[in-house]
Amino acid sequence: MFSPLALTQALPFLPLAQGDIDYQTERRGEDGLIDSLLNEPSTKVILTRGGRIAVPKGQGGIVDYENVRMRLATLPGAYVRSELASHPAAVAMFLGSYGGERNEHVIDIDITRVEPATPAGQSPAAVPDSAGTGADDAFDEHDDESSSRPAVKPSLLEQAVTRFDWVDLRGFAPHATAREAGQATSAISLSIWHTRQRFCPTCGAPVETAMGGWAQRCTNDADGRRLLFPRVEPAVITAIVDGDDRLLLQHNVAWKDSRLYSVSAGFVEAGENLEHAVRREAKEEVGLTLGAVKYLGSQPWPFPASLMMAFKAQAVTTDVHVDGEETMTARWVTRDEYTNELVTGRMVAPGKATIARYMIEEWYGREL
Repeated sequence: MFSPLALTQALPFLPLAQGDIDYQTERRGEDGLIDSLLNEPSTKVILTRGGRIAVPKGQGGIVDYENVRMRLATLPGAYVRSELASHPAAVAMFLGSYGGERNEHVIDIDITRVEPATPAGQSPAAVPDSAGTGADDAFDEHDDESSSRPAVKPSLLEQAVTRFDWVDLRGFAPHATAREAGQATSAISLSIWHTRQRFCPTCGAPVETAMGGWAQRCTNDADGRRLLFPRVEPAVITAIVDGDDRLLLQHNVAWKDSRLYSVSAGFVEAGENLEHAVRREAKEEVGLTLGAVKYLGSQPWPFPASLMMAFKAQAVTTDVHVDGEETMTARWVTRDEYTNELVTGRMVAPGKATIARYMIEEWYGREL
């Protein structure tokens, strides 16, 4: 009997798994690494803020268009170097180098907590932070002092908040070169982690950036000033097919677009291997028992810290029973049926940055 998994191949292309940069991990412990690299003319500086990447002004409006090209906004390293000391809230991260004649280095500066440039006489809006907000803040008696302060020329990092457009990685990657998509993925992954983790999860002491931005160091001497590394949350995503090579498509309750249908996905639980997670998720979400499981590929998904590992699996049972909590509807489709659903608009495919889209295309046999 022919197995629908027999001719399945690894996914040849994934938009967030294109990075070709040399991380140069051996340099991360160098004293003054960021400072010295910013002095080199071959260093490229990119910017992140609030989980988004900076692009030239005007490009933020084209993310939803087909066949357009986008690029990263950049700043001169020497200019940024002179500002980092006066902006301790900015986080610098050495992403790596490319070698060759240019020997280009790439550094990301996250300015999530850098106040934007504001007109004279106006107070800058604070970055939301529940740890720094209290009842007393509602009774500030000094709001009028700003009007008496002399106007100060905003710095380059402060100007960057409004000087550039800020786009989501899911909108940027499908329109970027492979190299810049890889840079953006690493930059956003690290910057989200630095923004969200500002205290040691073990003792609660403040942390400081370490290892060229790829780690944090706890500042508590009594607790050994431990090194902390970015957390990665493994998740499995599975294209489920039956004996007739039909694909199971599901609609998740969290999705705002009722037409969006995708494949099964869920986080790996503690003490669980990947294949078990694939089978458990299918049983929980749609009541199916799975047989053979085949690995397809993986890509980072920094929203905020996932690694999506893709599989294709054959269903042993085909009677679908959705859980009604995560999955609202699910149905088997042939290729002709799926084509008709897309053409009539009753279904829409996952976005171009998602691994799910390429999993569906592998089954479908062509681009969507």
